[in-house]
Amino acid sequence: MPIPERLNPTFASSLPTSQLQNDPMEEARRRLIVALDVPTAKGAIELVNQLESTCQWFKVGMELFVAAGPAILETLVSRGHSVFLDLKFIDIPNTVAGGVRSAAKLGVKLMTVHAAGGPAMLAAARGALDGMTDPPELLAVSVLTSMDQGQLEATGVERHPAAQAELLVRMGMAAGFRGFVCSPEEVGALRTMTGPEGVLVTPGIRPSGAAIGDQNRISTPGDALRQGASYLVVGRPITMANDPAEAAAGVLKEMAEAIDGLER
Repeated sequence: MPIPERLNPTFASSLPTSQLQNDPMEEARRRLIVALDVPTAKGAIELVNQLESTCQWFKVGMELFVAAGPAILETLVSRGHSVFLDLKFIDIPNTVAGGVRSAAKLGVKLMTVHAAGGPAMLAAARGALDGMTDPPELLAVSVLTSMDQGQLEATGVERHPAAQAELLVRMGMAAGFRGFVCSPEEVGALRTMTGPEGVLVTPGIRPSGAAIGDQNRISTPGDALRQGASYLVVGRPITMANDPAEAAAGVLKEMAEAIDGLER
């Protein structure tokens, strides 16, 4: 699926369009986001040092952001990396709008709010970016990949996770969103809903043979891409590996093989 040009990593954008289209490995590198879910800035930078020759995108979530603050984003951006800030803002509309405005000034290219905050909150979040020059792509999180039917029912939601994800994505689209975070199980149906311009970021990715961990709705890299994912988020299978660079290379290989198949 196409990726908006302004979200292309710097190193990929500098390549000729024909080279990007004909090189599945370069396309894979444009679409892999490594989750820096570690408790310290030092640990994050150690991982980046090992991975930056291969990986361009890095995700900063709650654990690292709370520990290291905006300074870790500045460090990553200054080193030429594309950053996905995944804080999943959910609060009253005015508070979320303020958070979005502040976060949008930090140089990140992707950031999240949680669609469960409702239509008014989503509209306020989207409106907070109006008038900004080169704002980040604002993504609405649908249903967490750790949530299965039982977990949803425990919160009072009777719908199947796929149905709940579709409801939240429709809500987000009505509020002007075109980017969403969804599990691999829903990405195919949501691609149909959003069309080719939708930006679908898919966590819950587990390379062939990797441990599932605390995820419930998962997929291999190749299957997620074939279903229509724009970006894949991979954390522990890379960051907890004995050799993170080797693990990342394995994920990229799986992705490149799928991309090559899609282009044929």
